[in-house]
Amino acid sequence: MQRCSTVNLVSIIDDHPADAVALVSRSAETTYGELRDQVSRLAGGLTGLGLEPGDRMAIVCGTNWYFAVAYLAALRAGLVAVPLNPQSPPAELADELATVGARAAVVGPAGAGAMAEAVTKTLPEFEYLVACRPGDLDGSIPLEELLGADPMETVERAPDDLAALMFTSGTAGLPRAAMLSHGNLMVNIEQAQDDPARRRDAADVVLGVLPLFHIFGLNVILGGSLAVGARVVLVERFDPASCLETVARHQATDMTGPPTMWAALAAQPGGSPLAVESVRRCASGAARLTEEVALAVKERLGLDLKEGYGLTETSPIVATSVGTDAPIGSIGRPIAGVEVRLVDEDDGDVYVGDPGELWVRGPNVFQGYWNDPEATRRALTDDGWLRTGDIAVVDDDGCLYLVDRAKDLIIVSGFNVHPAEVEDVLVAHPAVDGAAVVGVEHPHTGEAVKAFVVLAPGAAVEEDELIDHVGRHLARYKAPSKVMFVDEIPQGLGGKVLRRELREA
Repeated sequence: MQRCSTVNLVSIIDDHPADAVALVSRSAETTYGELRDQVSRLAGGLTGLGLEPGDRMAIVCGTNWYFAVAYLAALRAGLVAVPLNPQSPPAELADELATVGARAAVVGPAGAGAMAEAVTKTLPEFEYLVACRPGDLDGSIPLEELLGADPMETVERAPDDLAALMFTSGTAGLPRAAMLSHGNLMVNIEQAQDDPARRRDAADVVLGVLPLFHIFGLNVILGGSLAVGARVVLVERFDPASCLETVARHQATDMTGPPTMWAALAAQPGGSPLAVESVRRCASGAARLTEEVALAVKERLGLDLKEGYGLTETSPIVATSVGTDAPIGSIGRPIAGVEVRLVDEDDGDVYVGDPGELWVRGPNVFQGYWNDPEATRRALTDDGWLRTGDIAVVDDDGCLYLVDRAKDLIIVSGFNVHPAEVEDVLVAHPAVDGAAVVGVEHPHTGEAVKAFVVLAPGAAVEEDELIDHVGRHLARYKAPSKVMFVDEIPQGLGGKVLRRELREA
């Protein structure tokens, strides 16, 4: 795969027929011709504010047209897009904005309330707030006003120039902003298209139910679909009944989502092969797919659900079983241009069938964590291998299977939660003297957060108060679903929390 000297990811929307539909959002269709005009005008409006190539611009929107146009406009202007969860509480948003030094933010209706508080209380010097809906944010610039600017040409970028900063609790512990370049994102789109068995084309209708602030939604669904001229049907809020109706109404051909989505669809009373008869390709990602869910999807919906594997740090796809003969339970084989190793504790390669940490190398691997060389050093080897922290085995046919996680990561509905970030919030409560967090199985979300808390001497606090306390500082999916009050937190000789003992307890 040859890398060109200049590239801007926004070029994925070029060269498609002007009258072909690119996006369907809130029942409105946007053609590729309209999208190119909107993106070039919004880019012109952003540049007219004084934003320059390399400046960071947050996007705090739901999975809708607002997000897509803001993201593509940021790329066209040479800005660095910073997608953020619009459901995050103000404190979390403020911390993320400050971490990346964002100069501007495009804010949709879903994130307006939290963003207003984040800026007013924490970042009063914030420069440019763009409100997608008039009246949502005091003192903001209406998006409609910027869309009236003169169109601008695409700013040329080198393959290593940053395109996006994606917050992740991935391989290096607490949430950090992963640096993804134009080249990283572009090459992973190309890698995914390498195999004819999973290749999308302009006739595809892709269901966009994964949030666009998540790397799978951003680059696999949105980026990968627009690159081939396909139609993306954006869904702001997942509901199994309406999701099946959307698939049938738009004759969706391509569906990707976490195992929790597939489990809900298989359990839906109205679910049947007729509801999804247009679907040609379906995949599960963002969390481990169980055999039970895969078989339920086959039995109820008649779909052969395949599993893939990726990380924010790999833009994201590493391996997939889509278009392969890999059995249920396997994440398939590495995609074109991606190298993998399974290594032991001494960084030596393991034998076939033996477990080892999965390492990844390729042009889709990120450039490191924003302003965090120590975390970058822990994640990347000197010769470019990414230590994923996931434990896998490989069989004689080259199929990979995930068996465990070396890191303490908890995955709730496909979203990463690192125990330390929840623990830090818990111990900040005046009634808490110590805390430890583990992931436990959950029938609807795959895993849930469970906290063990030691109270300060003489303190008293209700379980719900602590759960609400975390929810005010972190996204709701990171809040514990259960708090257990204990006399002490089990620790090893080096002071490391013995999470396995807590899980067994």
